[in-house]
Amino acid sequence: MFAIIDIETCGGKYQFPHGRITEICIIIHDGLQVTEKFTSLINPECYISPFYTNLTGITNAMVAQAPKFHDIAPKIIELTHNRTFVAHNVSFDYNFIRDEFASLGYEFKREKLCTVQMSRKLIPGKPTYSLGKLCASLNIPNNARHRAEGDAVATAHLFNLLLQIKGQKK
Repeated sequence: MFAIIDIETCGGKYQFPHGRITEICIIIHDGLQVTEKFTSLINPECYISPFYTNLTGITNAMVAQAPKFHDIAPKIIELTHNRTFVAHNVSFDYNFIRDEFASLGYEFKREKLCTVQMSRKLIPGKPTYSLGKLCASLNIPNNARHRAEGDAVATAHLFNLLLQIKGQKK
């Protein structure tokens, strides 16, 4: 079982409190298909600069009444428990989430799988493996780029394709 995850942040560094999560999407995948999806804005308890608002479309007003990380932490634990944490550039998303949990005194540890690394191995020769360009080259739609749900859904489609390719190479 897999938890395909994408987050949006208000900072590029995951060391707490420099960058905080503003949105999360977790898609549960059983190895064949998506079975569940959870998406939430998160109040980062800090200012979102215009740079990140322009990138994601997430404003300070949008997150003002959103749950704080500690409010949804139990749901994240529940959805990721005994599942491999999958993300495009997995270290980025994983380190932010791990750091948010550390700030709560909880040690978050999950097995990780990176769709960038999988893509490089299974679909070699692409000029870039950025999510947007890779998905475009593979005709995988993403109608909400730089939003957690849009990127997580695109990553789930990419993951399905990678699993199919991997299965064909056996």
